[in-house]
Amino acid sequence: MVYQKPRLVIAALRGGAGKTLISLGLLAAWRHYHGLRVVPFKKGPDYIDSGWLAMAAQQPCYNLDPFLMTAEEMLRSFVQRSNTGDISVIEGNRGLYDGVDIRGSFSTAELAKLLRAPVILIVDATKVTRTAAAQVLGCIQFDPEVEIAGVLLNQVSGKRHEQILKGAIEHYCKIPVLGVIPRENRNLFPERHLGLVPPQESDNISGALAFASKQINEHVDLEALWHIAKSAESLGWPLPQADPQKGLAGAEPVVVGVIRDAAFQFYYPENLEALEERGAIIKEISSFASRPLPPLDALYIGGGFPETHLEVLAGNSVFRESLKEEIERGLPVYAECGGLMFLCRGIYRDRSLFPMTGLFPFEVVLGEKPQGHGYTLMECVNDNPFFAKGATLKGHEFHYSRIVGSEPALPFVFRLRKGHGIVAGWDGICYKNVLANYSHIHAVGNTDWADAMVRKARLYRQERWGGLLDGRVDPNRSVVGTTKYSTAI
Repeated sequence: MVYQKPRLVIAALRGGAGKTLISLGLLAAWRHYHGLRVVPFKKGPDYIDSGWLAMAAQQPCYNLDPFLMTAEEMLRSFVQRSNTGDISVIEGNRGLYDGVDIRGSFSTAELAKLLRAPVILIVDATKVTRTAAAQVLGCIQFDPEVEIAGVLLNQVSGKRHEQILKGAIEHYCKIPVLGVIPRENRNLFPERHLGLVPPQESDNISGALAFASKQINEHVDLEALWHIAKSAESLGWPLPQADPQKGLAGAEPVVVGVIRDAAFQFYYPENLEALEERGAIIKEISSFASRPLPPLDALYIGGGFPETHLEVLAGNSVFRESLKEEIERGLPVYAECGGLMFLCRGIYRDRSLFPMTGLFPFEVVLGEKPQGHGYTLMECVNDNPFFAKGATLKGHEFHYSRIVGSEPALPFVFRLRKGHGIVAGWDGICYKNVLANYSHIHAVGNTDWADAMVRKARLYRQERWGGLLDGRVDPNRSVVGTTKYSTAI
């Protein structure tokens, strides 16, 4: 059997046109009013929009990224995960044809063609009437292989505005306007750092989602959208089959901790699923709880916003000290962005230094502008607990912080062919079994990461049971970062 499921891509003429809010409303309305199981996807390396989409759908939101993943990896992931629902909604990013070059490489349009999914185009109607039809017509004619099946008008200021917009688009573009969403002055989805505030920091998640759901249910033709989604042609891709050999048959599970709270929240569900598929039991931990780290075989500290919770983190010395003790014993730790910041000596806010774990002898300073923003392409050039020298990894970064300090110096693990990193062109620092970097990676396009995490966790578990961790070094691993090197931060 081959894959044949209803699906839609939600796109727009530009970023900031309302794709996320409309996608949230679609997911919540189809789930709440129509009882559909909607599987959400987000195009691009996004955590915050994905977190909101997951809240609206009441199930994980998965990412599809043509830079981080091959076409085959994206198709396999999409078919496997979307097949569990009744319909899939894929939210694009930026404008429909926006990519990294003049060919639109890695654009939402190219993803829609790969998935053979109809596109619903969002038009922000602010201060525009008939010109909107010219923009829609341009999108239709720009690439005839992209199936633009309908338009949703957003921020419409009244009936007269609606009549001109709708009439012009349907007359000149020959596609239907399937929804007219009125201008709304209330902002139930506040923004920060060029995006929405994460749902973990919202004090009105249910109210915001209920409002978005009601708006879509009242102002959008959901039945017409359902029929368009059902019209998506077959992908010609086989349905996923259960693999009896998947995972490590007979191997004892390992416990991988994940620090997950309001400060550390950036985890791709595919990454956690990849660990579980390889025999890991995921144990969620809060850095806010004043208790020692529980027994673990490895630890994953993702990104987030530790800078917005400095008082809580700095005040929890019990947790920070126990984490440092376990690291000294050899606990394998992989940390990204916010996790890297947490492992440093402290984070400055204004002129006050808030103490963090103190594993790395550096301080973190917060800037007013992004210090690194975009995709990264990394080459592993130094010893570390997880990746072999010569390995290449694709990732992304988005951080307003930078690390300062120079003594003692540590070697960088990754030479960046693309991106900024900790300093220009370099990322990743190590101490014992810890690797921390600004770059985030996605397990769908970097399968070695989950293999390495579970392998290292299993080795540490064996060492611990064998009594090899009482101040002694495992002879099978290199200890990185215990001496000074010429490369300084």
